[in-house]
Amino acid sequence: MTVPEAPDPLEAATQATRSLQGLSTELTARVPQLLEAMRSVGTGLELHSTLDRICETAAELAGARYAAIGVIDDEGEGLSDLVTHGVPDEVARRIGRRPDGHAGLLGALIRQPQTIRLADLTADPRAAGFPPGHPPMRTFLGVPIRVQGEIFGNLYLAEKHGGEEFTDNDVHMVRVFATEAGIAIGNARLYEAARQRERWIDGSVAVTTALLSGGDADDALAVVAEQARRLADAAAGIVLLPAEEGGLEIVAVSSDQPSKALGIVIPPESPVVERLLAGEPVFVTDASADPRMLSRVSVAYGPGMLLPLQSGGRVLGALATPRARGARQFTEAERTLATQFASQAALALMMAEAQRDRERLAVYEDRDRIARDLHDLVIQRLFATGMMLESAQRKSVVPAVREGVGKAVDELDVTIQEIRTAIFALQQGPAEAPSGLRTRVLREINMAAVPLGFKPAHRFLGAIDAVVGELTGKNLVAALREALSNAFRHAEATRIEVVVDATVTLDDGAPGVRLSVADDGVGLPEGGRRSGLRNLARRAESLGGASWCGPGIGENDGGTTVVWEAPL
Repeated sequence: MTVPEAPDPLEAATQATRSLQGLSTELTARVPQLLEAMRSVGTGLELHSTLDRICETAAELAGARYAAIGVIDDEGEGLSDLVTHGVPDEVARRIGRRPDGHAGLLGALIRQPQTIRLADLTADPRAAGFPPGHPPMRTFLGVPIRVQGEIFGNLYLAEKHGGEEFTDNDVHMVRVFATEAGIAIGNARLYEAARQRERWIDGSVAVTTALLSGGDADDALAVVAEQARRLADAAAGIVLLPAEEGGLEIVAVSSDQPSKALGIVIPPESPVVERLLAGEPVFVTDASADPRMLSRVSVAYGPGMLLPLQSGGRVLGALATPRARGARQFTEAERTLATQFASQAALALMMAEAQRDRERLAVYEDRDRIARDLHDLVIQRLFATGMMLESAQRKSVVPAVREGVGKAVDELDVTIQEIRTAIFALQQGPAEAPSGLRTRVLREINMAAVPLGFKPAHRFLGAIDAVVGELTGKNLVAALREALSNAFRHAEATRIEVVVDATVTLDDGAPGVRLSVADDGVGLPEGGRRSGLRNLARRAESLGGASWCGPGIGENDGGTTVVWEAPL
């Protein structure tokens, strides 16, 4: 992208000061003060600090008690920001909401950008009055600030020291100063735009890396939500994917406060959903009052961007970045950068999906091979061994030997049955998984038995399938998978017990379901990684539950017990 060349400050200052030639001796004597003021405002590149410095310097230059810069919004109809000088913080808090520029003198300067000088602004018919707690102001001087030929905002000065009115010399000085201020603001805006683009690019790289790292898909979506919230300076980052029953389901949320929005489905009849699934972005000025938002989630938010996660003509879902109620609107540059970020995230999602499909195919092929080997080799050998033992049992005349061999044959029968169960689990695809939670838990336990080398014990309490909701059940199964995986990779356990209890009462008195996975392994190492445990805690907290670890079932409480619970 080509960055416009910034104007030469020295040339602009020279042109501006030419207008002072031939004026009064008093004004000429103030030229050094003007030049010093012009120099000071060009010493920084951060936009907001530049505006603060312009306000302070303008107030000193004109001898005013108060100064402010009103930044005009993208539509040119109001103010997107108001930077003030001279108003103490406690007074600003007492005043409350700042003016929006749609009325009063501030609105008049927006509609007619020209210099306004008043001896008593309260007597001007355009004045709209002051809110309660506002400091009294009488004398007033307003000058437009132009950046690269376009109106950026207006510089307001009020209450000249000594109760005097602003003079013609003040007007000339402030006009020249406003020219230099426009140059400084232009440079700061270019720098800010470059920094902003850099941050969004870094965020896109972080999302792509997370999605292609081969980790948990839910964690990758959480990274998308977190990066979008941070980059957009939003109150929340929300990822939505198409729901089975239609509409869009919230699958990942990043916010400062715990959110219970996970699992909420935005209905397909929502006009917003219709546009998003058609690949069109939606920008709202106030989500809490927009009639198109058919979800209770929007009540807490103000300005928002809802962007389709679209790549190659395929819409994978949507990304929402709402700001708090009363927060500033998103600029055109922010909307463009966020749209590009969403496209990059969608492309990374498609690449990650293709990568997971390849990995899943490789796993299925390996599982088929293992299942064939178990069936064709292991079971056949066990059958042969059992037949040899039965033959030896018939030939033996010693009762104790016959009894011992009989027990061994029975154990072989049980082993063959367990291997057949494992073969069935290995050959079962995800689409064939039954919907009952009890069956899904058993399937996870049977699948874990292959790498563990033994089958974990299990116990169910309560009407698991009847009372546990689909969202909670899905997260419980994911938590079980994570806990069993941790036990296999790190615990070196020889015994594992899984309990799913749907009869518990949570700390807040609500009915809940509790999953506990206990082992007799080595326990949690000091300073070891805790990413898996953090995943469990995040899943539980998103549903209003909790997760923690305790002593295991080994000797002297050895090993670890992982507990995960959530409301029904």
